[in-house]
Formats: sequence, C-alpha cells, structure tokens
Amino acid sequence: MKPINTTCPECGGAMVEGFLLDIAQGLNLPTSWVEEPPEKSFWTGTKVKGKEKLPVQTYRCAACGFLKSYARAKEEGE
Repeated sequence: MKPINTTCPECGGAMVEGFLLDIAQGLNLPTSWVEEPPEKSFWTGTKVKGKEKLPVQTYRCAACGFLKSYARAKEEGE
C-alpha cells in the first residue's frame, strides 16, 4: 500500500493523523465510508446492509486546518 503523504498540499505544514467522530445513541464511533449513494431506511435512517464499509483515516494540517481523508481497503497479508 502506498504510504500517505503527511505534508499539507495546501500550505506545506505537517499533517497529523486523527479521525472524524460519529455520535449515535450516546456512542462515540469513528466514521466509515460506505459504497454507493445513501438510501433512506425507516428503521435505521440509512441502509448499509450488504454494502462495503471501510474505516476512514483523516489527517489535519497543524498549520492551516486542512483535512484530507482516506478510506483504504486492507491489502492481503496486513
């Protein structure tokens, strides 16, 4: 897997790894990327069953605040 560039593409500052937070029924959860456009669900708000879900890595520039996110699938052997 190609390494992630930790230099800000906007200002050249240092990028720091973190995550975007989702809060659901009192739980603090990291954000996930879901394949396909969102579909409404009466019971869950949005249908996700059977769709690919990937964790999101987000980097924030310490100098200017620019955010850059990645949703990368794990390669075999990781």
